[in-house]
Amino acid sequence: MGWASNLSDTWAGRHSRRRALLWGKRKFMMQWLENPVRRILCALLVCGFAGGLSAAAAPLADPTTLTGGFRLMYDLDFDHAQQVFASWQKQHSDDPLGPAAQASGLLFAELHRLGVLEAQFYENDKAFDARKKLTPDPAVRDQFNAALDQAESEARERLKKDPKDRNSLFALTLASGLRADYAALVEKRNLASLGYTKDATNWAQQLLASDPGCYDAYLATGIGKYIIGSMAAPVRWFLRLGGFAGDKKAGLDELKITADKGQYFGPFARILLAIAYVRDKDKPKARAVLASLRDEFPHNLLFAREIARLDAGN
Repeated sequence: MGWASNLSDTWAGRHSRRRALLWGKRKFMMQWLENPVRRILCALLVCGFAGGLSAAAAPLADPTTLTGGFRLMYDLDFDHAQQVFASWQKQHSDDPLGPAAQASGLLFAELHRLGVLEAQFYENDKAFDARKKLTPDPAVRDQFNAALDQAESEARERLKKDPKDRNSLFALTLASGLRADYAALVEKRNLASLGYTKDATNWAQQLLASDPGCYDAYLATGIGKYIIGSMAAPVRWFLRLGGFAGDKKAGLDELKITADKGQYFGPFARILLAIAYVRDKDKPKARAVLASLRDEFPHNLLFAREIARLDAGN
């Protein structure tokens, strides 16, 4: 029986080493995610889903359409945006984009109330660490989760009949992105947020495989690639083992596709590009993008504030 004992010891040793390796990976990731600079980057990028829902570059939109509702929301007119979303949902009761849009409005309004949308492009580590602990509204959280649950349930039912249903795949992409936002920006659950971001990327890839013309979906894939591609090489290696792919340049290229052609996410893709330009120390490009957004959404004063901060740093 000595061979059996040796085999058991060998298996136990390998199992122990594997558990140690997995724990080391998790500990390393947690340490990385606790770095304030990277937390800011993740927050700003993942916020693209919550903050970026609006029409593309067109200056006008019918306020009774879903696009018009997103545009109202992005101009910080949350009450009217939710009225449009509710009206649209009644007219399209079987479309999962309705509840997904309502969840977007709820989260964006909550982030604005909590001051998350005031997060500066150039915030330093000390100030970020000293920020106040957020106190989310439990009623809003419940409404938000209920809307996402409804969107996901309706989308999955429609996909049983048509696996390539555009709005269902889009709603699932959006729902995962919104869950990533809430986990990262409100609950500060960074690992959970990365998981939801991965889900959003997977749904977006399925959508693009069946409909390459859904340019908004490139925001989901672009964010994931850019975030992972911006990390240090050892972190990218660990994440690759977990199924996370990263390519900074490819991520930027996909963000540009959404910025140029996206119906809903175009403006926020431009915000993400402005952040990327700032990180690359290309302030003229960053300022030009922010100025175009300021002119397009005059009621949203956040763009003017970021331009002022950018100018003050010159």
